[in-house]
Amino acid sequence: MIPKSIRMETPTAKMENRRISALRLLGLAKRAGAVAAGTGSVRRAIQEGQALLILMAEDASSVQMNKIRNTNDDESIPRVTLGDRATLGSALGMAELSAVAVTQSSFADRLVEELSGSRGGCSTNALEA
Repeated sequence: MIPKSIRMETPTAKMENRRISALRLLGLAKRAGAVAAGTGSVRRAIQEGQALLILMAEDASSVQMNKIRNTNDDESIPRVTLGDRATLGSALGMAELSAVAVTQSSFADRLVEELSGSRGGCSTNALEA
């Protein structure tokens, strides 16, 4: 039997679905205690060797982004730009956030996997680091 209508998913819709899935996964990571939220906490997680993935808001100020880049000066930790500050904060049930660090490898690996196929919804150096 042939269905009356077939829903074809466009590349843009697929990217948006991956981004939404990644944001939900980020919320789960928060509930599991596997994130450091906010620029100060992210910098501390980098310095303590706990940060495995850094998520940055596309509308974060250059000052905040430079603080994180300077703390991670050898770029050994993958960075992903994902949504705006309101979106990152909302995913964690918090106010607007410029940056979030994922501190548990299972969540970091899954987020990189989820986002690597989503070129339009995020930009990443995860494959380069």
